[in-house]
Amino acid sequence: MKRIHYSWVILFVAFFSIIVAGIVRSSSGIFIEPFESEFGWDRSVISLAFAVGLFLYGISGPFMAALIEVFGLKKIMVISMATLLTGTLLTFVMQSSWQLTIIWGIIIGLGSGLFLTVLSPYVANRWFHKKRGLAVGILTASTATGQLILLPVLAIIIDDYSWRWAIGLIMLLSAIMLFIILFFMKNQPKDVGVLPYGMEEEMTESKEDEKKNPIVIAFTVLVEAVKVKEFWLLAGSFFICGLSTSGLIGTHFVSYCISFGIPIVTAASLLSFMGIFDLVGTTLSGWLSDRFDNRWLLFWYYGLRGAALMLLPYALGEGSFILLVIFAVFYGLDWIATVPPTIGISRQVFGVKNSGIVYGWIFASHQAGAAVAAFGGGVIFKIFNSYTWAFFLAGITCLIASLFVIVIKKEATVVSKESMNV
Repeated sequence: MKRIHYSWVILFVAFFSIIVAGIVRSSSGIFIEPFESEFGWDRSVISLAFAVGLFLYGISGPFMAALIEVFGLKKIMVISMATLLTGTLLTFVMQSSWQLTIIWGIIIGLGSGLFLTVLSPYVANRWFHKKRGLAVGILTASTATGQLILLPVLAIIIDDYSWRWAIGLIMLLSAIMLFIILFFMKNQPKDVGVLPYGMEEEMTESKEDEKKNPIVIAFTVLVEAVKVKEFWLLAGSFFICGLSTSGLIGTHFVSYCISFGIPIVTAASLLSFMGIFDLVGTTLSGWLSDRFDNRWLLFWYYGLRGAALMLLPYALGEGSFILLVIFAVFYGLDWIATVPPTIGISRQVFGVKNSGIVYGWIFASHQAGAAVAAFGGGVIFKIFNSYTWAFFLAGITCLIASLFVIVIKKEATVVSKESMNV
């Protein structure tokens, strides 16, 4: 019997680590109503706390990538999962809105940073020589799947018992994942005596980064990246990507549905339904990114997402469950399908060595957009007593993003090794 290459074990551990981190991060959307009801906090205040978390986990991405280069993947994964575990534990004792901001904004925001930003490209780049696009697709799919798949279960627990029981389940999953990382995760292929999947000869790698400060590494790469037009086009489109996914749908979709009389469990189930289709869509996107022009993939992804977002207010206003299911299917297939081709273009332009850190900065833009939508959605609701304008405007921005990506040259020039030598 042929032995399973250890790269697939690493993929498995990373996959479920991302799912658990996604569950912790995205569950914020179903806690808005319970926190508002129990503590009497204003919705815009709660949204601000969650927006801080979205922004911090995004901006931490490039620094997490640099920390991995210096201290190793396993150690940073252990610290990050332990941080998430600490955040969920502290949620039980919070009493003030400023504590919510510290716990869900800073602690959980930073704890989820590694898993939801650069872990996917790092594992794909370092553990896979072949099937990188597929590996990125699988790991990226786990990001949204983790964020959505358990939401109905958590919503039922909140509805039947208390939000504290839901937090308890999340804490248990984090603890289990921490032990799995400790026992099975490895820093690099040579730690288990293998080469990256599909590689036949070992390639010599520079050890210079081990001598440098991770903050210096992250900013040095950024200074060079901002000189390249493709960086700004990818960062701009990813800002809109974050605005239209985790920032808006992930934070406010459940509350938007509730405002139309849809029960919390039904609304959470629709999000979970999207998660199932995201697993299919994003994995397929990874496969497609190995074979087709990544620019055109992104063009269609953003265009279809914009159309779906503008359909949602109409579907809710008409009370049409069929239209809601259609929205869930199309939006789910597209949820994070943008990530594999975005990583593919950044790898093409900036090279394998630096693409992880560059993608971390691009993803920081994604989370800046998510933070704008998370907070802005709460503000729009407070002003208009409705989320409709927030979703309609998000749909328009997605159409703009589709124009950003198509401007990228088909054969973008790879940045020279000399200019990106950090």
